[in-house]
Amino acid sequence: MDRAEWQPDEAFARRLDETDPLRRFRDEFHLPRRADGEPRIYFCGHSLGLQPRQARAFIEQDLDAWANLGIDAYFQGGAPWYTYQERLREATARLVGAEPGEVVSMNGLTVNLHLMMATFYRPRHGRSLIVMDEPTFPSDLYAVKSQIQHHGLDPDKTLLTVRARPGENGVREADLDALLAERGKDVALVLWSGVNFLTGQRFDPARITAAAHQHGCVAGFDLAHAVGNVPLELHASQADFAVWCSYKYLNAGPGAVAGCFVHERHGRAIDLPRLAGWWGNDPATRFQMQLQPEFVPHRGADGWQVSNPPVLGLAPLRASLALFDAAGMPALRAKSEKLTAYLLYLLDRIKPKPFEVLTPLAAWQRGCQISLTIDEHPRALLTALEAAGVVPDFREPNVIRVTPMPLYNTYHEVWRFADILGRVFSAARGPA
Repeated sequence: MDRAEWQPDEAFARRLDETDPLRRFRDEFHLPRRADGEPRIYFCGHSLGLQPRQARAFIEQDLDAWANLGIDAYFQGGAPWYTYQERLREATARLVGAEPGEVVSMNGLTVNLHLMMATFYRPRHGRSLIVMDEPTFPSDLYAVKSQIQHHGLDPDKTLLTVRARPGENGVREADLDALLAERGKDVALVLWSGVNFLTGQRFDPARITAAAHQHGCVAGFDLAHAVGNVPLELHASQADFAVWCSYKYLNAGPGAVAGCFVHERHGRAIDLPRLAGWWGNDPATRFQMQLQPEFVPHRGADGWQVSNPPVLGLAPLRASLALFDAAGMPALRAKSEKLTAYLLYLLDRIKPKPFEVLTPLAAWQRGCQISLTIDEHPRALLTALEAAGVVPDFREPNVIRVTPMPLYNTYHEVWRFADILGRVFSAARGPA
């Protein structure tokens, strides 16, 4: 829909919802509610997604299997535990644009990042630098600096970041090109965001990978804010590896089991060094144990597994992935672009505007998240929004992030949020 067709009235928002082909998916989630029973405007899916209604049934199914079968549930019942993660593989691969053997659900995001860096960050032959986009999510920063120190190197000299130019909010990918042109021969790894956690800026993994590979660098990605948010084509991008969490856009619950992608060219290279564990061993010899104590890597991303899958932690992800499959990422992306465009249109009508939109305005440069920098009293604004039934989140010193999710948020909620925001600003200014 062209911006010229938008209308600012509430009735228009309701008409958009009436014609929304994905509107039925809202009923597949539990919605947090206010004291009066009305749903809150939950715009925090970038931090913790809502609970799919089917999640409880899947968890109870596995609890029943444990109660009734005990250890036999590994190989018996409706969803045997030994191959449990296989139930998630095809849907996960479709979601990130990968071959099934290139993905695995395991661990947490930062653990997976450490496992990937143990293989793909091996400073040698003068290559030791790591390049990241800024601002960098703290967990990634901690992991990267500790890996650098693990190799006896100084993070202050080894970690390079690419930040926005003065007066700009987004990172220019051309500035990465310039850095690599100058220092590429010294760079071992380019570790980049799919979508930046603070600004909501979207990046192109294929472009970043091509730039890294041109200079002989490994290309890896943190997709925590990209998976389930924007279309991904990891296999075609030629990225070496990627990691992501599942509790944000993938709605798999607090502390949910994360995901990992390893390109098939590396999955075939069973001689690659790695931190090994029992579940990464070739299933053909996995249970020979003391009879064959040497680690034989499973081919594909499975070869980086360390421990057996936490079944109760994977069950909610089964429920969410089924919804992504049913909706389809192209349809979800189309609605996401429309929701955020509508939100930006409504925000632009607030006058005067005591905030700035930190997220890029071009649709192809953003996902669901819109970040706002608040000029005055940002904490007070957050409190006022929460009192009005809105659930956003806050990042110091003055950023409020809101994320209308296409699976469960509505155009009317977008309208209500903009209306509440405008009224809060008007009240703060006082009488004209």
